[in-house]
Amino acid sequence: MREIILRILTISVIISMIVLSGCTNSDDPDSNSAASAANTKEEIEEALDLSNMNAEWTYSEESNAWTLTPVTAVTDPEIEDEQGVSVCVPGAYVKGIDTDGDGEADETSKTVSASVTGDLVIDHDATITSTNGQVYTADSAPVIVNTGAAGYSEQQNQTAQATYAEEGYINVVCGNRGKQSTTTDDRGESAYTGDAPSCLVDQKNAVRFVKYNILLGNLPGSVNYFVSTGGSGGGAHAVMLAATSDNSDYYAYEAEAGAVGVYKDGDSYVTTVTIDGEETELSDGMWGCMAYSAITSLQEADMAMAFEYYLDTDYDFNTDFQKQMAEYLSEEYMNYINDKDLSIEEKAAGFDLDGDSKLESTVDLKIEYDEEKYKDTNGYGGTYLDLYLAEFQQSLADYLDRLDYADSWTWFDSDGKALSDDEVTEMTIEDKAKAFVEGRYAKGTDSSENSMNGIPDMMNGQAAEGQNGQMPEGQAPDGQSGPQNGEIPNGGTPPDMHNKDGDQGDTQNDSGEVGTPDAGTTQSAGSSTDSANYDSYEEMLKAYQEDIEGIQSGDQYGNNIVDLYDPLNYIGNDDTNDPTWTRILMGASEGDISMMSSLNMQIAWLNAGTDAEIEWQWDGGHVPSEILGDSLSLYVDTMYGEYVDGAVDIEKKQAEKQSENGDAEEATGTDISDWVSFDDGDVSFTLSDAASYRTAGAAKSIPGFDVMDYGQEDYVFGSSTQDARHWDKYVLKVMEENADTLKKLFN
Repeated sequence: MREIILRILTISVIISMIVLSGCTNSDDPDSNSAASAANTKEEIEEALDLSNMNAEWTYSEESNAWTLTPVTAVTDPEIEDEQGVSVCVPGAYVKGIDTDGDGEADETSKTVSASVTGDLVIDHDATITSTNGQVYTADSAPVIVNTGAAGYSEQQNQTAQATYAEEGYINVVCGNRGKQSTTTDDRGESAYTGDAPSCLVDQKNAVRFVKYNILLGNLPGSVNYFVSTGGSGGGAHAVMLAATSDNSDYYAYEAEAGAVGVYKDGDSYVTTVTIDGEETELSDGMWGCMAYSAITSLQEADMAMAFEYYLDTDYDFNTDFQKQMAEYLSEEYMNYINDKDLSIEEKAAGFDLDGDSKLESTVDLKIEYDEEKYKDTNGYGGTYLDLYLAEFQQSLADYLDRLDYADSWTWFDSDGKALSDDEVTEMTIEDKAKAFVEGRYAKGTDSSENSMNGIPDMMNGQAAEGQNGQMPEGQAPDGQSGPQNGEIPNGGTPPDMHNKDGDQGDTQNDSGEVGTPDAGTTQSAGSSTDSANYDSYEEMLKAYQEDIEGIQSGDQYGNNIVDLYDPLNYIGNDDTNDPTWTRILMGASEGDISMMSSLNMQIAWLNAGTDAEIEWQWDGGHVPSEILGDSLSLYVDTMYGEYVDGAVDIEKKQAEKQSENGDAEEATGTDISDWVSFDDGDVSFTLSDAASYRTAGAAKSIPGFDVMDYGQEDYVFGSSTQDARHWDKYVLKVMEENADTLKKLFN
């Protein structure tokens, strides 16, 4: 009888969703009023109860894990194939599948031969000890939320994989609308619908769905320990998901899609669900965040990148116009930072910034301009840049400290002769650090530093990025992944890294069109043309002014969609539940965004009370893998041990020191000893050296003005009729205030 009732209920839910799917119009906030009236709190919660959805599960004997075939995460999806969710559950937490509704396991891992429809029967007594020694149960396990959205793109619903099954984690993958997403109206006309904040909202709604079903007992895992992770555009969304946790600015968008646990009630929203007859708060928030090459905040990205490159007095900009823009934007960035009145506690940052050999002060972070005092960095210095330099030096020091985990390198003596196996065995960590700084090594081809430990997007159960014309995550233009051994400041520009001919990094499509999702990413960042989109400065300025005016006028809910996508607007906000911890891993050699963007988020999170770490991985390119013994699971387990009562305190496993030298015939490392000082474990170099390392090492030539004009992330700030709009108010300010000078240099 119960099975018959469930079938009838499922059919009714499907019919109602089909009817509702034709009632959406993202440009009209009132168009969904009838659907919203039909989708009451009770109806939504009944429809999104996984036990009512004929859930299909597949078992993998190899990984001992059960995987949910993607289901819709909302009751009113605009694009159903992009608004679903899949979950992978460790087999130890599951007794089997209840196929007839009696609460007993009818199919188990030993009997199932194919996919099976029914409900999980959870084993609440089972435990899993992770590879790092942390202990989890079905009720305490962390939930890893993979934010895809490479390049801020759309992502169809994916099937979660068993990436973290052996660690005891629940793995979640969701679809999302993005910059290529379109819908067709009743007249058969296509409209763009992937503009901000739809991608982030789809991820929030998937989180609500999973947490709701954990509370119902349909899924294992803890609603208190959700961790967002992703790379590049996915890294940006992993950060934004954590930075905007439970902020009410997004409730209207969540409710519009028919999300569980956020319902319009007059002028406010109800954010509870009914569990066993009682109202329980439902959060879309994160406990932690692991972001790889987070391409955010876009709001400050252009001027931060221009400023970072302008610090290098030898950097060869592509055109005089671009060089002048970089100079103006650098001043704008200084004013932007100084207007924020930033400060940081030395103890939280871990650096002595005032030079008193103590970590007791709270230091104001400012950028100063003094052409004589800071002539080696084009006039810029100050405590903000002292912190920036300290983070860079620490990143190299951390890399050197972990070299014992490099297990298949070839090490050489000062005469270029490969060391014997016995000599390698006797090398101390200081010996290896000195050899690294002097370039006396060749990296192994299959050692731990090259393994993909915890790398998001491509490894966590999502289809390889590159669908819809996007290049795979982890690749720079033309397949470059950034330098492998570092570059020597003032030692010349590496071949094809940046030049006036624009040979490197040209990712425009064959048609030469820019400003549509089908064009791929952007004009070449190395182009000698200031803008291929406009023949005159006046024409370009007018387009900027009109587009930004349209964005600042607000969307259907009155919000500036660029502001909605700036995590710095939400970290520490009174309306935000900040995460317990965050970690952002950038490649120090990548050119996709300034290192200062991750620094700014760390400052904001530390001041909000969040345990916030950043690492700028030495030699790392865009979306670097975890290397030298580190992994996502190690960090999650460590944070769990630190912040969860009764959990195990985790220590990183000791490296198995290399006992056999590699087989490379000559050293391929770069000698950086003429600008890096290594003394008794202390690493130091100057700010100008750091700037030179960044500009020589990065895989993109930035800033090329077309990147500022129409970069690949710009499409997320479009509208239903315009896929890409100019949106950078800081670039516009510079162009308006300096029009007389800039128009003479343009093109």
